Amino acid sequence: MESKISFVEGRAVAVAGDDVDTDRIMPARYLRCVTFADIGQYTFQDERFDAQGKPKAHPFNDPAFQGASILVVNKNFGCGSSREHAPQGILRWGIQAIIGESFAEIFAGNCTSIGLPVVTASEADVRGLQTAVLSKSAGVVRLDLEGKKVTYGGTSFAVDMRESSRSMFLDGTWDSSATLLSALPAVKKRALDLPYMAWGGR
Repeated sequence: MESKISFVEGRAVAVAGDDVDTDRIMPARYLRCVTFADIGQYTFQDERFDAQGKPKAHPFNDPAFQGASILVVNKNFGCGSSREHAPQGILRWGIQAIIGESFAEIFAGNCTSIGLPVVTASEADVRGLQTAVLSKSAGVVRLDLEGKKVTYGGTSFAVDMRESSRSMFLDGTWDSSATLLSALPAVKKRALDLPYMAWGGR
């Protein structure tokens, strides 16, 4: 399975505001799911719908942004609790990368572990992109992890990412399952050398 991620390209959706916490991204009542398969539909649930289930004005409800693959956010996105359901919901809604001014550390780590790159940029660059996205003039946005830059229209700006995380995306090692399976012969050999595995026979 190909796990390397060197770039993400597509339409973007912008969610403005600082300190958007994980409870706003994925309300606590949806943490009881057995699998993450259907959790994407509940992303920003209480921001998108009122108590009667009537849709509110929100970018994730706007038909123009359906199918977007890049999310653009502001400062300290993903703060609050460490719930893994928040990045899982974003990923399963269809987002493949997030560009923001800053991220909560645990949230960023959870994103990396599921193959969702998060990169930071200056306030001016992020807000400029958000303005273009919300005005529906941004067009295709390309996040280049190798070159550490974002391009859209005639605009380009630098982004940053923890180097250890960037390396994991570029070489595919963010996917621990794929990494383990790629070394399966060595894993089996090592397992047979463990005394407590000897009962299984050689």
